[in-house]
Amino acid sequence: MSDMKPDSCAASACACTAGTSVPLRELSSGGERVTYRIPNMDCPSEEALIRKRLAGIDEVLDLRFNLMGRTLDVVHNLPSVDPITTALREIGMKAALLDEQDPATPAEEPVRLTGRQKLALVLAGVSAAAAEAIVWMGTPENSSQVIALAVLSILLAGLPTLRKGWVALRTLTLNINFLMCLAVLGAIVIGQWPEAAMVIFLFAIAELIEGLSLDRARNSVRGLLALAPEEANVQGADGQWHVTAADQIAVGAVVQVKPGERIAVDGEVMDGQSSVNQAPITGESMPVAKQPGDSVYAGTINEQGALQIRVTAQRGDSTLAKIVRVIEETQRNQAPTQRFVDSFARYYTPAVVVAAILVALLPPLLWQQPFQVWLYKSLVMLVIACPCALVISTPVTVVSGLTAAARHGILIKGGQFLEAGHRLKAIALDKTGTLTQGRPAVVEVIAMPGATREQVLAIAASLDANSDHPLARAIVAALPQGETPQRVDRFEALSGRGVRGTIGGVSYYLGNARLLSDINVGTNDVHAALSAQQEHARTAIFLATESQVLGVIGIADVLRPNAGQAVTKLRELGVVAVMLTGDNVATAQQIGKETGIEQIRADMLPDHKLAAIEELETTYGPVGMIGDGINDAPALARATVGFAMGAAGSDTAIETADVALMDDDLGKLAGFIELSRFTRRVLIQNIVLALGIKLVFFVLALLGLATLWMAVFADVGASLLVVFNGLRLLRSTGKGQVGQA
Repeated sequence: MSDMKPDSCAASACACTAGTSVPLRELSSGGERVTYRIPNMDCPSEEALIRKRLAGIDEVLDLRFNLMGRTLDVVHNLPSVDPITTALREIGMKAALLDEQDPATPAEEPVRLTGRQKLALVLAGVSAAAAEAIVWMGTPENSSQVIALAVLSILLAGLPTLRKGWVALRTLTLNINFLMCLAVLGAIVIGQWPEAAMVIFLFAIAELIEGLSLDRARNSVRGLLALAPEEANVQGADGQWHVTAADQIAVGAVVQVKPGERIAVDGEVMDGQSSVNQAPITGESMPVAKQPGDSVYAGTINEQGALQIRVTAQRGDSTLAKIVRVIEETQRNQAPTQRFVDSFARYYTPAVVVAAILVALLPPLLWQQPFQVWLYKSLVMLVIACPCALVISTPVTVVSGLTAAARHGILIKGGQFLEAGHRLKAIALDKTGTLTQGRPAVVEVIAMPGATREQVLAIAASLDANSDHPLARAIVAALPQGETPQRVDRFEALSGRGVRGTIGGVSYYLGNARLLSDINVGTNDVHAALSAQQEHARTAIFLATESQVLGVIGIADVLRPNAGQAVTKLRELGVVAVMLTGDNVATAQQIGKETGIEQIRADMLPDHKLAAIEELETTYGPVGMIGDGINDAPALARATVGFAMGAAGSDTAIETADVALMDDDLGKLAGFIELSRFTRRVLIQNIVLALGIKLVFFVLALLGLATLWMAVFADVGASLLVVFNGLRLLRSTGKGQVGQA
């Protein structure tokens, strides 16, 4: 039955990669890139076929495969893509051009069987089992009824594999389909009809099971984009609300989101107040309060009040869509372990095939051993030869790790950075905007005798209400909610010193110590208060009348709430934290004291930070750098892994950083390192498991203790084992933590 295999090729994890390294021309900047979605391309067997076929087209300049996503990028200089499409279909690839400009383009359907295919598979299994049972009861293996049952099973379950084997033979590509066909043919030649039927049936079942398991990894990425709803309520020109497809909503449109609904597009709150669950984007465990002027992101959940949102980005340019695009793009770039495994497999498979041929020929020729016995052993070795589990384990593991990180608000730009994390021995941290929040805030208000704290803050905020200076904004922001500034008369800005004005008939001065020195007020009090604030790396702002000092306001760049905990966690992981800042030494030392960072380097320009990264690499080895993604660009680029803060909604951070922390949570530095170490352990486990199982069955085959169908079980079992082991990375421990499962 020719359609036994579903269109998805059942995601055969078998990865016989001999021949996959056919060279192509270097990528040309003048070439045009097109992307194909190929539902039945998901292992290096198909990749090898495609490379060989397209290598014969001179105008094809470069190929880039994404086996997990089942896409192929082709760079070419052809006037039309028809020759490429035709070539792909000649070798059985069901290629369709993909519009990559639309990130909402749905992925191919998951692996499914029709009722007719299920029936054929059941009949194939029954026929193969019946053939085995009849032989076991004493009927000769070459009897007509045994042969009839075996042929029926092969036709029902094996025609797709046989067709692929023929294509592999025609293109001189050594892959699992060719090896499987060779094993079946060999079994028939030596009269093992039941074995031939059982092998082809088990292989069909194996491909189906592997396809279903691999779909889970694909769905983990696909599910991220599905977080954003397909429709939203949009306000029309008539003022009425209309349900509109999300990809048709223009920038500037107004969208209404009711409590409990997901937000469909990125935007800015125009009206309403609510709390929004941003965990799908930033990984924050607690909902975030939103009010007019705040940004919201597609895929997040409005939990309480109704919101009206002005759209700031179309669906295809939303933060969520960018995250999905980044993960999809990283799948095209092989991680170091994957490159090693693929290179190893290119030599491993031919070597095993040669060994199988020698096993079949040498004992009969040199020692007059029975040819049939040693041919059967060699066929078992051929079935085991495909390094499917070895090759498929790395992309499944890496993609699972990337997806798990994205779910927790850590956007990793490639498998190479995910793997590199486990090697980090030190991390350099910028101060402003990284360890601190990057904006001044009132941290202390001291009232002198004759005044209260509330009075000092209220008068100071009133004087600063009309100023846009960062320190003035910090003082106004410190007013209790609901309290408004008082009226100020005869307001005057005093350059380099502060401001003055009259409130309720009283003249007030607000500014630095120089201002009070000029008006000769409270000299001793000023010096003592100034020294106390400077000791804690704060800026001192004084409030005074013409006769006395009323209070002192201490302003500082506030430390991020969990900065100290993040540094402590890094230390527990054996990673040294180093502060690199352009701020002065006193301020840097105060922040170091509060966070527990012992190595502090202050007064640093961007080129100084770059030199510091190089020095740290000499001292410790691989070094990470975390900053704002712009000012620290040289150091970020030089570091083994560059981390960016403030990635949510920031194009620059997403585009330039190796790793972006989507909610500015420094605690996720440790989470990234833990995830990287866990990923590394899983990769090593998978390699050991895959090669160990192969080695055991090679020995069993030589001893004559392994049958063909046992070899299929071993091959499939190893593949499923490493796939499910890799999928463990998708599990999380909750509360935004990753790296443990």
